[in-house]
Amino acid sequence: MPATSSSNPPPSATTYPQSRLSQVSRHISPMAPTSFTADVVPQAPEDPLFGLMTAFRKDESANKVDLGIGAYRDDNAKPWILPVVQKADDLIRKDPNLNHEYLPITGLAEFREASQKLVLGGDSPAVKEKRAHTLQAVSGTGALHLGALFLAKFYKPNTKRTVYLSDPTWPNHFQIFNNVGLPYKSYPYFSKKTKALDFDGYIDTLQNADEGSIVVLHACAHNPTGVDPTQGQWKKIADVIRAKKHFPFFDTAYQGFASGDLTRDAWAIRYFVEQGFELCIAQSYAKNFGLYGERAGCFHFVAAPSSDAESTATRVASQLAILQRSEISNPPAYGARIASLILNTPELFAQWEEDLRTMSGRIIEMRKALRRKLEELGTPGTWNHITDQIGMFSFTGLTEQQVLKLREDSHIYMTKNGRISMAGLNTKNVGYVAKAFDKAVRDTQ
Repeated sequence: MPATSSSNPPPSATTYPQSRLSQVSRHISPMAPTSFTADVVPQAPEDPLFGLMTAFRKDESANKVDLGIGAYRDDNAKPWILPVVQKADDLIRKDPNLNHEYLPITGLAEFREASQKLVLGGDSPAVKEKRAHTLQAVSGTGALHLGALFLAKFYKPNTKRTVYLSDPTWPNHFQIFNNVGLPYKSYPYFSKKTKALDFDGYIDTLQNADEGSIVVLHACAHNPTGVDPTQGQWKKIADVIRAKKHFPFFDTAYQGFASGDLTRDAWAIRYFVEQGFELCIAQSYAKNFGLYGERAGCFHFVAAPSSDAESTATRVASQLAILQRSEISNPPAYGARIASLILNTPELFAQWEEDLRTMSGRIIEMRKALRRKLEELGTPGTWNHITDQIGMFSFTGLTEQQVLKLREDSHIYMTKNGRISMAGLNTKNVGYVAKAFDKAVRDTQ
């Protein structure tokens, strides 16, 4: 009979060989736990705006007010689906020919054509002379990225190719251009002293920038300040850009939403085109159609007038299509279908214009109400800039200390630079907000 020992049982057939094999394997080919250590991939900071949204949602106060999010809200602080968008949505869903096939690489043709006419004007010389080409993009962000990528690859007027962004600007501008390897600088824009445009600093910087620099311009309702140049100032800006041979890149996200007038809000872009500039335009339909999550937008390239302008635009479009193919292959369809139906149907277009007046009109009224209540309270400082500014955002002039105090004491949320979304105000909370502003200003004097 074979001998056995209760104190030294035989190794398990299931555990011992596996553990031993594991040890041998590690000895033969030791593996680092990760290729992406903290010194290679550091923890990125949380996006400030989305962090603000998270903090607001967690706040359990019944009095909390969200003045941070850049999305339209109605007088009940609720998201507003434009009535014309509801109509178009119903019509599209009832269409027996609706499918979910891929769009072409350049997007929905009727949407692109209508978008081009909307931003440039139906009688634009660029449209008539076929020197404008349009690709559907993933809203304004995608359009900016496509344009930045194209410029990084093909625009080579000098060795530096610096991008000039307004100070301040939409923070995503920095990351978009940085990601494609284009260096950027800032040009003065907002004067903290006057709470208005620093026009002299703006012009002086562009005059001293390297010839051929790329200048990013907000077509209307400047984000985040709400301060726009006058038409006379736009003309002087155009003169400097022409003299220095800079390249204009317009970002337009608020056409019709800013003033309620589609033509007025496109004036700067159309003026530059009429003056013969070669330029790019990133166009978003998030705000003016309320299609935030549908990501509908377009990228436009306009060639300068010349005998071969049409050929230039065609060649550029061919390269843009290659870039688009490698980036997203095909743009999303549904939001473009909604916008296209509205843009191409006269009665729906007319209703859209009315919806735009509803949104812009409510924001204008909130500007008036906030200013009036602050002045009635005798809040230290001047508050005329609130009604002088335009569009969704206002640079209030509040300091970071005051902003943090408003969050702590009154549960009012806004970005640290004092920018507020006017759409977050309504007839039910504007009085509360004004009193909180007044207290924060007085307590920090």
